[in-house]
Amino acid sequence: YNGALPNGDRGRRKSRFALYKRPKANGVKPSTVHVISTPQASKAISCKGQHSISYTLSRNQTVVVEYTHDKDTDMFQVGRSTESPIDFVVTDTISGSQNTDEAQITQSTISRFACRIVCDRNEPYTARIFAAGFDSSKNIFLGEKAAKWKNPDGHMDGLTTNGVLVMHPRGGFTEESQPGVWREISVCGDVYTLRETRSAQQRGKLVESETNVLQDGSLIDLCGATLLWRTADGLFHTPTQKHIEALRQEINAARPQCPVGLNTLAFPSINRKEVVEEKQPWAYLSCGHVHGYHNWGHRSDTEANERECPMCRTVGPYVPLWLGCEAGFYVDAGPPTHAFTPCGHVCSEKSAKYWSQIPLPHGTHAFHAACPFCATQLVGEQNCIKLIFQGPVD
Repeated sequence: YNGALPNGDRGRRKSRFALYKRPKANGVKPSTVHVISTPQASKAISCKGQHSISYTLSRNQTVVVEYTHDKDTDMFQVGRSTESPIDFVVTDTISGSQNTDEAQITQSTISRFACRIVCDRNEPYTARIFAAGFDSSKNIFLGEKAAKWKNPDGHMDGLTTNGVLVMHPRGGFTEESQPGVWREISVCGDVYTLRETRSAQQRGKLVESETNVLQDGSLIDLCGATLLWRTADGLFHTPTQKHIEALRQEINAARPQCPVGLNTLAFPSINRKEVVEEKQPWAYLSCGHVHGYHNWGHRSDTEANERECPMCRTVGPYVPLWLGCEAGFYVDAGPPTHAFTPCGHVCSEKSAKYWSQIPLPHGTHAFHAACPFCATQLVGEQNCIKLIFQGPVD
C-alpha cells in the first residue's frame, strides 16, 4: 500500500516487480495437438514433462496442446500460488487497508495461476499477456465448466474462471492520456469484449483490431488485484523516489502553516507513512483548505468524520494528508498539489486527474475510480481536490 506491502516486500511477494532478461530463455510456443478420448491418455501426455494446455470438452473428449521451448522469449507467471512456477505472487488488495489484521482475505478471487507475460528477448522487447499460468506439472487445465471453444482456424482457446482483464490507456501513460476500454484476454492471448458478468460461461465478442501487447500504462486486472505495467522507456520519464522526496522537502521548506493555530506543518518522511505525526497537514476535502490537526468544527447535523472548515465554513471530511510514495503511478513530475478524496493521498495535479477518471474493476461487474496508492473508491465531484496551503505569516 503506497509503495510497499503492509507486511513489507518479501521474496516473490512485493508491491512492484521488475522483469529482466533471463540468463536463459524459458518461453514456450504451441506445437503438437492431441485429441484424446480417455483420461489415461490425457494424463500420459501431460506427464511427459513438457508444457501443455488441456481443454476438457466432455468426459470422453479432451484436446491437449503441447508446447515446445521457444528460444526467443522469456515467460513470467503471476498468480496467488506460492509454488515455484509463479514468479510474482499477488494477494488481494483490500481497499484503503494499511492494517494487516484487516487484510486477511477469507476467500480470494485471484486465480492461483492467473496469467503469464511473455517478453521477446530481442528489441523492441515486446511483452504480451495471456490468461492462465502453467502449474508445477507444467500444465494448464480448462475443465468442463470453463468457457472454451475451437476457433475457425482450428486452434482451441478458452477463458479462466474470473478472467484476466486489460485496459490500454489511449495516448500512453502521460498527462494527456485518456482511459481506454477494458477487454478480456484469452488463454491464447486473443482480445474479447467483457462477459456479462466476470465468470459468465459465454465469452464476449472477438476484437480483431486489438492485441495482447502491453503498453506503457496498461492495467491488468486479476479480479482482486490490479497491476500497472510500466515500460523501461516510460519509467525513464517518470519521477524517481528521490524526486518525490525532494518535492516533500521543498513543500516543507516553504513552511506551510495552519491558518488557525499558526503552527508550521510538515509532511512526514516517506518511511513513516502509517503513523499520524504532530505536524502532519490535514485538509478539508470539500474545499481543500490545509490545517494542522484540531478538534473543533464538529456539527451535530453531520457525519462523524465531517467538519466545518474554519476558513470558509464548508462542511466535509477532514483527513490527514499522505504523500503518494509509489513513483510509478505518477504521470508527470509536478509538485504535490492535489489530494484524492476521501483518503487524502497527495500527488501532482495531472496524476490526480488521470487516476480520477480511470474506471477500475470492482467485484464481479462494477467499475469505479480508485486511489492508486491505497485502492480506496474515490468520491466527490472531481474525485480529487486542489489543496490550499497557507504560507508563513512572517
